[in-house]
Amino acid sequence: MLIKSPALKALFLVFLLMHTAGSQEIIPLWPLSQNIPERDLPTLTMYVPEATKESGTAIIICPGGSYRGLARHEGEDYALFLSSLGIRAFVLKYRLGPVYNYKAITADVARAVRLVRTHARQWGIDPARIGIMGSSAGGHLAATAMTHFDGGNPSSDDAVDRMTSRPDFGILCYPVISMGPRGHAISREQFLGPNPTQDLVDLYSNERQVRSDTPPCFLWHTYEDSVVSVENSLAFATALKNHNVPFALHVYEHGRHGLGLGAPPPFEAPHPWTRQLTLWLKERGLIPPSVQ
Repeated sequence: MLIKSPALKALFLVFLLMHTAGSQEIIPLWPLSQNIPERDLPTLTMYVPEATKESGTAIIICPGGSYRGLARHEGEDYALFLSSLGIRAFVLKYRLGPVYNYKAITADVARAVRLVRTHARQWGIDPARIGIMGSSAGGHLAATAMTHFDGGNPSSDDAVDRMTSRPDFGILCYPVISMGPRGHAISREQFLGPNPTQDLVDLYSNERQVRSDTPPCFLWHTYEDSVVSVENSLAFATALKNHNVPFALHVYEHGRHGLGLGAPPPFEAPHPWTRQLTLWLKERGLIPPSVQ
């Protein structure tokens, strides 16, 4: 079917993006007036838990992929796991390098937090229980959301823009944190470009950007990770401690980079970090104590 009318094409695109498939719904992140090419259009895919399990907590998931791809096992698999705990999960499709850089990518993650908060009541979410999660480069993006947020623009005509972009908590899985030597060269080049200034490197080395109002965080990494050094998680945890921000840090001796859940669905033998995360979520009142 060929649609020639720009207006009809726009309406058809919205229809496609808003379709529901089972417990999933794909939601455009930006108005079509932003003129983002269709192939690059950022979206949130919402995974809705069973009605009897809904906890009122939401988590936005940033898949990894060195800022040049999006790893499905760090997106959909996480969403299915979180949904099983009663959490409404949103997988973020954000723009990627080298076509886009940090300006568009960080705008996407901030918009995602604002959008979920805008529709929190409609979706049965507590607007004070919206978290951010990411792995590898997605962990860097999640850490960026935790350290580069703002309170929103109260004078904006867009209700979404009026919301704060601060997540209420963060979950970082073997994250890239630094844009310096301890970080990940490919992620840095895709995110900042080939020759970033030292000021830009420092600005997005998120261990340097932690402050007292950075949200609480759960981090895990492996000593054996040969792609993204465990030093990234250690540096971020140290910064959190120095600013009196609560955190849980788990470092496992064995395990390659990109482990994800450590098991495919239905997650009969997931990695121990999933049990530790479940405990942390209970301790913070984000899911009921009865959740198994």
